[in-house]
Amino acid sequence: MPSPLDHEFVRAAARAADRSVAPLAADPDGEPAGVPHRGLARRVKTLIAAYRSPDSELHGRERAVAAATTHLRALRAVQSETGLFAGGDNVQSPPDSAFTVNDVCDAYVLAAAGGPELHAVKAALAEIATAATEALLAGGVHTPNHRWELSAALARLHRSFPDDRLLARAEEWLAEGVDIDPDGLYSERSAVYASIVTNPALLLLAEVLGRTDLTAAVERNLTATLDLIRPDGTVETVHSRRQDQKLSFALWPYLPHYRLLAIRTGRGDFARAARLAAADGIVDSDLLAQTFLTPDLGRTLPDPEPEQLPRHRYLPTARLAAHVSDTAHTVVYGGSDVPEHRRIRSGLACNPTFLRLFAGAAVLDAVRLSRAFFDLGPFRAAEMERLADHRYRLTQTLTTAYYQPLPKDRRRDDGAYRLVDEGRFSAAMAFPDRPQDEVTHTTRVAVDLREDGADLRIDISGPTVPWALELTFRPGGEPQGAVPLGDGSWCLTTDPMTYRVGDDEIRVEATVEKGEPLAGPDRSDLLRYDPGQDYTVAGGTDATTGNRVYLGGHGPQALTLTLRATSQA
Repeated sequence: MPSPLDHEFVRAAARAADRSVAPLAADPDGEPAGVPHRGLARRVKTLIAAYRSPDSELHGRERAVAAATTHLRALRAVQSETGLFAGGDNVQSPPDSAFTVNDVCDAYVLAAAGGPELHAVKAALAEIATAATEALLAGGVHTPNHRWELSAALARLHRSFPDDRLLARAEEWLAEGVDIDPDGLYSERSAVYASIVTNPALLLLAEVLGRTDLTAAVERNLTATLDLIRPDGTVETVHSRRQDQKLSFALWPYLPHYRLLAIRTGRGDFARAARLAAADGIVDSDLLAQTFLTPDLGRTLPDPEPEQLPRHRYLPTARLAAHVSDTAHTVVYGGSDVPEHRRIRSGLACNPTFLRLFAGAAVLDAVRLSRAFFDLGPFRAAEMERLADHRYRLTQTLTTAYYQPLPKDRRRDDGAYRLVDEGRFSAAMAFPDRPQDEVTHTTRVAVDLREDGADLRIDISGPTVPWALELTFRPGGEPQGAVPLGDGSWCLTTDPMTYRVGDDEIRVEATVEKGEPLAGPDRSDLLRYDPGQDYTVAGGTDATTGNRVYLGGHGPQALTLTLRATSQA
């Protein structure tokens, strides 16, 4: 028997919708200037849901319908003759238009189940949706998640305006196979795109097509994400291949998926995640509409399953480990794509952070290692080995070369040689044809994860080059025991330091095992992070912000770093 309706959840969803659209209904004839097409469609959908919901202050209010009509006119005005929508960086993009069509089709379902006051709205939505059909049938994509968003739009169109061509095209995309790895991560490894695009699209496709395998894929992804939820209510993104790899991403967009599958499967761990996602209140204005479209979402959650601590998870495909105890939450990461591809590129995992540590309110957001080796950028592990249950070794070997004169049979009288990228820079020197004198630099970081933090051993070998280890702490405290350098940075020598926020703290101690002593504050030239030439050649950087503590010196070097957490959380 289905669980009863969760009235408190539905009322909270209605309040979130009202916060978004009540101001629009207060001025129903106000033109929505500058609102992108996706925003217009979402507003229409939310206005209709609020109009239909007894828990909304706009229930049955004519001004909600009038505001929806105003927004529909604006939406139709930015729909081109092709049926795709104008605006944004991707001009008349089929997948970007699919996001809008998905909301248009959902709004159509909501309006169709409403009263006669919504008939004109329903007709306008049908006109917009059907005008986009041919373009979405023929359109292409340029990112992995676009396939599923576009397929979901095709399925939604078929749901309201049956056309076998729509299902055939969606099945053609799905025949490529869902890009989910054995650990439950999608190929983009992105929390943003998993929660906002792929999971909702696959759930919709599962419903329309009767594909239980698609629901299973979403369940696998949500299961993997459980171990990526951080103590601050965000989801780990350091391993992402998309824009969120350098951002903090909240858990709340996962709420409808954890909630729905918890209700349908009885999984208490999903119920716990759903409650955590809603711990700060319901902020998603779309949830009200979703309770109409998927009634199970509004039912009562099963009892949450208590979190089992300590716990440890290693994701081999992303090369990421998370160790969680009552005292510390530690993440070790060695899955960058840069060592293999030798470039910084959209769609690659580029973040050089290899460790994070949470101790309640005291947070070490990033540990990074910068080396001045031919300006090839900071340490990004090419390998991550699991040595024991909680021990890992990260390794990167950089190789570049000095080039000798061209052999006689490769020389040209005009000096016009091929412009070639040799992995570090490009020049008209026909690099592959030249003898090379290779120079190699290897960095190894061994990490032993403990209940109260981590022990690191860092080995830097190869030619003598400057290096700097950067520890970036989240604002809220101040390093005690480190020497201030100004501009939000400090120098750590062999004396221990603590970073305290309230009753929570992280203690750091460094010991040199081999090589010269650590640089003092008088060598501030060594105490800086270098993002590498891929950023600096364009005047950019991927540097962190926060309270930055540096250790530095000249390699070869071997040192240990002890991180200990004390948390009252």
